[in-house]
Amino acid sequence: MANYKNSTIEEFKEQQLQFTSRQGRLEQIDRAEKLLGEIDPCDTYSYRRFYERITRNRFDGESRLKIEGREAVHDLRCFVEDLSESVEMTVESIKEPVLTIEDLCRKYHVSSKTVDRWRDRGLASRRFLIGHRKRIGFLESSVDRFAKQHSEEMKRSRNFTQLSGWEREEIVRRARRMARYGRCPSEISKHLAKRMSRSPETIRHALSEYDNKHPHASVFPQHSSRVSDERKQEIFRSFRRGVPVERLAKQFCRSKGSIHRIISSLRAKRLLEQPIKFMDSEEFRMDNAEEIILQPPPTEKKNTKTIKPLPGLPPYLESLYAVPLLSREAEQYYFRKMNYLKYKACHLRETLGFGRPRSKSMDRIESLLDQYLEVKNFLIRSNLRLVVSLAKRYVKPGDNFFGIVSDGNMSLFRAIEKFDYTRGNKFSTYATWSIIKNFSRTISKEHAVQERYRTGTDELFQYTVEKRANHHREEMINQQQRQVIASILTQLDEREKNIIVLRFGLEQGVRPNTLAEVGLRLGVTKERIRQIESRALRKLQKIAQIQRLDIPGLEE
Repeated sequence: MANYKNSTIEEFKEQQLQFTSRQGRLEQIDRAEKLLGEIDPCDTYSYRRFYERITRNRFDGESRLKIEGREAVHDLRCFVEDLSESVEMTVESIKEPVLTIEDLCRKYHVSSKTVDRWRDRGLASRRFLIGHRKRIGFLESSVDRFAKQHSEEMKRSRNFTQLSGWEREEIVRRARRMARYGRCPSEISKHLAKRMSRSPETIRHALSEYDNKHPHASVFPQHSSRVSDERKQEIFRSFRRGVPVERLAKQFCRSKGSIHRIISSLRAKRLLEQPIKFMDSEEFRMDNAEEIILQPPPTEKKNTKTIKPLPGLPPYLESLYAVPLLSREAEQYYFRKMNYLKYKACHLRETLGFGRPRSKSMDRIESLLDQYLEVKNFLIRSNLRLVVSLAKRYVKPGDNFFGIVSDGNMSLFRAIEKFDYTRGNKFSTYATWSIIKNFSRTISKEHAVQERYRTGTDELFQYTVEKRANHHREEMINQQQRQVIASILTQLDEREKNIIVLRFGLEQGVRPNTLAEVGLRLGVTKERIRQIESRALRKLQKIAQIQRLDIPGLEE
C-alpha cells in the first residue's frame, strides 16, 4: 500500500476498499484518474469535492477540510493504485493499450527514476495482474494527457539519458580546464549543460561521481557537496539583509536551487521554533471568522476635549498624550484581531515541514506575524500614558522616574500578551493592576538598596539643589548625547549598528525594543542579540576613549 500525505484521503480509501463493490471500485478508479488530470498543484481544494466527484454521492458530513493541490495529486495517484490492486485488474480487461515502466523509458528515452518523478507529479498508474505478479502499468490515454500538460518537463527529462563513456571523459576534461580559471561548480555545470545539450543536474552528477571514484585526481578537491551549518546561517543572514539569490549563488559557489533550498529550510526552522501564544476563542473557528474579525475597526466618537499632559514631562513623553484613548469596543476589536492573527499563524505553521516547506505558506505566516506586531505596537502606544500616570503617582523624591517608567513599560508589554479579552473586562483595569504590582516590587527593592547603603550625608543630599532636575535641560543633553553616539555608530558593522539603534530607539520614530523583539526582526535568538549588543557597547566605549569624545552630561 502507498504512503499517503493526507490522512483523510487515506481513511476515505479504506472505506471504499471495505464497503464498495468491485464494480463500484472500477468506476471510482476511472473517475479519480480523470479528476487527477484536472488538479492544479498550486491550488487548494475541499475534501467535499473529492468525495462527491469520486463516489457520485452527496457529502453529508460537516468537514471543512482543505487539501493542498500537491497533496491531492500525490494521494489521488496512490488512491488509483490501491483500488486497482484490490480488484486484481488484468491488462486484457482494458480496452486501450497499457504501457509498462520499461515501455515509457524506451518511448521517451528516459530512465526509470524519471518515470517515478512523473508519477509523483501526477502521472496516473495502476497495478495490473500480469501472470502471477502485480506490476505497475499506465493507460495510453493517461500518458498522453500527462504529456500534454507537462510537455516542457518531459522535454527536459530527455536530457537525463545515460551518458556514454566518451561524454563523461569530455565533461571531466572541460570541467577541469574551467576549474583552473577559478570557475565554481555551479557555473561549470550550467556552461557544460549548454555546450553538450544536457541538463545541469546530469553534469553535476557526472562530476560528483568522478570525484568520488577518483579522490586523488578530483576536479573539485576543495569543494564539499555538504554546506556546513555556519555557512547556511551566513547565507540566510545575507538573504535577509537583501542580498539577491543570484549573488549568493556566485559567492558560495552553489546553484540557485541549492541557495533557495537552504533559505527555505532555515526560514521554516525559524518559524517553527518561534513561540506563538494566543488567547483562544470559539469565534476563531466560525465560517466567517476572518471576514468579521479582520473588518475595519469601529469608528470612535470624536472627543473635542484636549487632554493636557502631566506637568514637567519631556517632549517625547508629552507626545504620548496626542494618542487617543481606546474605548471598550475598540479594545475588544484590537485584542480579538491580535489574538486571531496569532491563531491563524500558529495553525498555518502546522503545515510546514523541514523537508520542502512552501514559500507561499511561509510568506503568509510571516505576513500574519507582521500584522500581529503592528496591532500590538498600536496597543502599546495607546496605553503608554497609563504607565506615565501611574509612575508619577508612585514615584518619591530620590527615585529614578525614567527607570520606573521603563520598568512599567515592560509590565505593559507582558500585560498585552496575557490579557484575556474574552472575559469582557477593560484592559486598563488589568494593566493598572499588573503595573502597580510590578512597581511595588521594583520600588521596594530600590528603597532596600538605598537603606542598606545609607550614609550620614543623605539629609544634605535631600536639600541640595539637583541641577539635572530641569527636564528641558535633560532633554537638550539627551539630544546632544544622541548626536555624539550617532557619529560613532558608523564605526560599527551594519548588524551591530542596527541592534543598538533598535534596542535604544536612537532614530526618529524608533521606540526601544526588547531583546526578543530585535531577535524576531533579525531572525536570531534573544541570547545572540544580547551578545552582539554587549560587544557593540564595548566597541563604542573604546572608540569614545580613543577619540576622547566629550559626551554632554557626563562631566558633571
